[in-house]
Amino acid sequence: MSDLFKNNSISMLYDSSSPLVMGIINVTTDSFFESSRCLSTSQLLEKVDFFVQNGASIIDIGACSTRPNATFVSEEEEKKRLFPALELLRANYPSLVISVDTFRGAIAKEAVESYNVSIINDVFGFDKDDSMLDAVASCAVPYVLTHSLEIKMENDDFIKEIFRFFADKIAVLQSRGVKDIILDPGYGFGKTMEQNFELLARQSELLQFGLPILAGLSRKRMVWQSLNITPNEALNGTTVLNTIALQQGAKILRVHDVKEASEAVRLFSLCNKVSPNSTHHNK
Repeated sequence: MSDLFKNNSISMLYDSSSPLVMGIINVTTDSFFESSRCLSTSQLLEKVDFFVQNGASIIDIGACSTRPNATFVSEEEEKKRLFPALELLRANYPSLVISVDTFRGAIAKEAVESYNVSIINDVFGFDKDDSMLDAVASCAVPYVLTHSLEIKMENDDFIKEIFRFFADKIAVLQSRGVKDIILDPGYGFGKTMEQNFELLARQSELLQFGLPILAGLSRKRMVWQSLNITPNEALNGTTVLNTIALQQGAKILRVHDVKEASEAVRLFSLCNKVSPNSTHHNK
């Protein structure tokens, strides 16, 4: 998949016969799912190798946790964690499609220019750092635009609120020449449990924007809290919600569990190849 984002374009997403899997790597000490943390060189290479061998088309790496109620590390600390990891990955996987999970424009820009990062994944929709919009415009790589604002509780149809957010942000990005935009509904960010599930059930409505959708549901609170379990026990529930996200038009699954997500994508794609008018009966 080294040509996945050839010429820094997401056109391959539209042409791809099946959705893609993005594996989560955190070079942090406080990400909510402990198993996603890679705190040594050997851990990082072992995890990335496993992801690549088991179907990940994209590796998403972050060095500053953005989980709810997280305390953000300084920009210097984020650089100290992230850039050596990117250098290591580029040395060992020169053609790997890498997404950098950051809300800081300077870090995004350096990641693209110095380490050939292919995607900027900003969970705050260029609202947290004034320099991010400039960085996205100058880097000319695909940008993941996430809805993470708190929903106004008095708004009965909160989906309209999300639509307005995306419409306004897309207009700003396009006015700056940003052509390749991926929409992330922002499950778990600023939404109640009920809103998360309604958003997932109506996710396909976002396809009206004509842009690919990234679904990040992996082991989130809407899974484990709904089932009264822990994040460590939330793999089965995650797979169920990932499957619904695929049915609702997701083109990218951002996950901790690459092998299982890849299997879900494969089975979903096989099902989609069957004509709805065909009939198969056991004799």
